[in-house]
Amino acid sequence: MKLWLTPAEIAELALPGLPTTKRNVNLLAEREDWAGFSGLCRPRAGRGGGVEYHVNLLPVAARTAYFGDHAPAEATSVGPAEAIQAAPEPAAGTVRAATLQLDARLAVLGALKDFTRSSALKQTVAVGHFVDLYNLGRIEIPEWASRTVGRLSTRTVLRWLAAAREGETERLAVDKGAARRGQGVLDAAFDGEIKHFALAVHSFNELYTARQIYETIRAEFGARLAAAGMALPVQRAFEMRFKAWKQEHAAGLLRMMDPDGFRSKMRTSGTYAHLAPHLNALWQIDASPVDALCVDGRHSIYVCIDIWSRRICLFVSKTPRSEAVQLLMRKAILAWGVPDAVKTDNGSDFVARATVRLFAKLQIEAIRSDAFSPWQKGVVERNIRTFQTDCARMLPGFVGHSVAHRKTIEGRKAFAARLGQADGDAFNVTLTGEELQAIVDRWSSEIYAQRAHGGIGNLTPFARAASSTRPIRTVDADALATLLMPAPDAEGLRTVGKNGVRIGGFHYLAPDCLPGDRVFVRLDPHDAGTVWLFDETGDRFIGRGLNAKRAGVDPAELVAQTRAAQKAAIDAQTAEITRQVRKGVTQRTVLEGRLKDAAAAAGNLVAFPPRSEIHTTPALDAGLEIAALRRGEAPTAAPLSEAASKVHAQLLAEMEDTVPAPSAARRASNVRPLRDHETPQQRYRRWLDLHALLERGEPISPDQAAFYGGFANSSEKRGLDGLYEEFGEAALR
Repeated sequence: MKLWLTPAEIAELALPGLPTTKRNVNLLAEREDWAGFSGLCRPRAGRGGGVEYHVNLLPVAARTAYFGDHAPAEATSVGPAEAIQAAPEPAAGTVRAATLQLDARLAVLGALKDFTRSSALKQTVAVGHFVDLYNLGRIEIPEWASRTVGRLSTRTVLRWLAAAREGETERLAVDKGAARRGQGVLDAAFDGEIKHFALAVHSFNELYTARQIYETIRAEFGARLAAAGMALPVQRAFEMRFKAWKQEHAAGLLRMMDPDGFRSKMRTSGTYAHLAPHLNALWQIDASPVDALCVDGRHSIYVCIDIWSRRICLFVSKTPRSEAVQLLMRKAILAWGVPDAVKTDNGSDFVARATVRLFAKLQIEAIRSDAFSPWQKGVVERNIRTFQTDCARMLPGFVGHSVAHRKTIEGRKAFAARLGQADGDAFNVTLTGEELQAIVDRWSSEIYAQRAHGGIGNLTPFARAASSTRPIRTVDADALATLLMPAPDAEGLRTVGKNGVRIGGFHYLAPDCLPGDRVFVRLDPHDAGTVWLFDETGDRFIGRGLNAKRAGVDPAELVAQTRAAQKAAIDAQTAEITRQVRKGVTQRTVLEGRLKDAAAAAGNLVAFPPRSEIHTTPALDAGLEIAALRRGEAPTAAPLSEAASKVHAQLLAEMEDTVPAPSAARRASNVRPLRDHETPQQRYRRWLDLHALLERGEPISPDQAAFYGGFANSSEKRGLDGLYEEFGEAALR
């Protein structure tokens, strides 16, 4: 019985659950990674090469059927242990140490399973006996496996069993050199600068040999390495590391050296399953000219596809414009419901204000792909291609998918017949835009929607959509039609004037708005005399505007209605204000209120004088004397000299000796004060006394504080400051 089979032999056997062609067997092996089981996969000997797989890689049903047809009567099925033990020894240098360790330990576990089954012992007991027999060399196992796995312990085997039971067989792989790998001079010196330098040189020209790059590194880093006490490894060592570096950075190098190749070979395309977990989670929209002519010219096809179900919605438009996007969205939403998100490119019809506004009002997340990145919306791109190749080819007026195709189609007609003909005659153009729309609608619903799609598990888009149990978000058709009403311009905003809202040279009276209001306007496609007004956000409806002439109503009656409505709105707006006026608000309210507030504030504040000095001149001194005389005050006498002071004192003493002093009673009756008010000198003296108290930190009364602050800023004090500074106490007499 043959235990090793080629893909062709497996296909020829026609075993249960397995493909019957060599190609499909190879695809199955690739999908299930049969080559990853090195012990069950080997190169085929002989001419032609190829690979052979052990029968134990086959499913249980296929293996049972194969053994039943080919095994001798006394033979039993070959267990996993036998399969692994039958594997040949890996060729030297063909596998990494970690892989060799993994295969060897899997072989040991296979032998353990066979031992447990044949001994009929419990696993815990069988493990102990197995370990003892293995260490004595009495367990049959391939020689290469026994060399790789030396002595065993019960604890080690139990750990391997746990890893295999949990599906983490990679834990059985051990690479003792992994810790040292990447720590050599080439990898670690100067923080990996040598490695990145070599790859940078390679990225400029992939034809550079390893020797040429090695010599360049030696010239660039030789002196630095010697200064650091290190030496550059030999060329052979560099070649080995350089090869590993290129494999490690294969994707990055390809992107740097061949961007187009990277996009075609390595850029992740994905299935968008993570982006569209349910129906209407994500739509993609794109447009393309139809590869067919109509009698009214060439049209564009706008395609909307639901990523989860792969169903499509098509809209034919004469020219690319934002209105076409809106009408496509209206068609898809009424048929499918409201999506969570829509992805488009950066075309002008997709980024127009009207399109952005529609998405925002419907609370649809708008996602834009990067510029010049069609792969970011690859699903709709592929569906446009499907439409062109599957539908457009059948249309009258088909012009080909490219200039070359168009020339080929033209070439099929006789030159004489085509001489002087227009494109319409040459390409048999008979369809109108409306007829084209009807055809593409039937194609999308009757052909495309009923065709199995590999991206959704070989279901049809119709069946996939029907299988969804998630509720869809529907909208009222009339409400959606309102959102699709065009705005008068990109912004759609207007300021209401005394003549209403001005749009395109026409005025629309708005009874529900007041002059100065800012409104968002939508035009009624079916009534040129009516516009619909919203607040600036476009979310709250305010009312409608009418143009009397275009709406066919009496202008005088419309003006009267508008004035009456605006007067009522203004009256309601000012009702509370009028009530406050009647309660006592007058023109003097502000003045009286401010004075009252200032008086209250002044009672709670003490103003300390700013630091200042008196400026005086002889003219100013003369002015002070005149001011004192006008107030009825005697001017201050100039200070006496020393001799004059002595004479003055002597005269006063003689007068006191010669004139008898009156009695107290007589003094009381005859004394009349020379002044009945406080002089400026007295006020200045009082201020000086208060100032001395404040400097000593002693308290003063509120009246004293008010006098202190007021007198400090008076012109009277400023005039006396200079006199007091020059004459001292004599100035205050």
